Amino acid sequence: MARAGLTAERVTEAAADLADEVGFDNITLSALARGFGVADASLYSHVKNLQDLRVRVAVLAARELAERLTDATAGRAGKESLTAFADAWRAFAMTRPGRYQATQMAVEPAVVAESAGHQRIMTTTYAHLSAYGLPEPDMTDAIRLLRSTYQGFFALEASGGFRHSRDPDASWAKILDALDNALRHWQASP
Repeated sequence: MARAGLTAERVTEAAADLADEVGFDNITLSALARGFGVADASLYSHVKNLQDLRVRVAVLAARELAERLTDATAGRAGKESLTAFADAWRAFAMTRPGRYQATQMAVEPAVVAESAGHQRIMTTTYAHLSAYGLPEPDMTDAIRLLRSTYQGFFALEASGGFRHSRDPDASWAKILDALDNALRHWQASP
């Protein structure tokens, strides 16, 4: 729709912004259309449907997260890289909660293969852990440990689940120490 200046990119950006406000699972085409001051049908010239829009937001969010992770880990190795990576991911989850949720969406392998952001996240993840010298399948197991730990912490933090008087930042630092120790002393697979 020319008068609204709509493009697929602009609709996707607006959806990502809306996701940060109301949650990724709560974005709707109707809410986006209202934001642009157009009828819902106007958006279908730019996105196929809500699923297509969600995938587009996931790809956009992956690109943004990849930039943060890559910038944070550049020139670092070992615990310094692990901490920078984890802190960048945590900051993204806290400041861009809807986009963060979008990065957790299961997307088709063909989309991942074509998404520079998804590819860069994987490359950066493996590269920043390379200093620990873990062969496969141990590297995959370690990445799953880290991702599970980060995801759990982020979810609890976002939901207000840390009600104890201890500062979550202090706990986060101890968790990263423990993860670094686990990676340095990893029990190799037979």
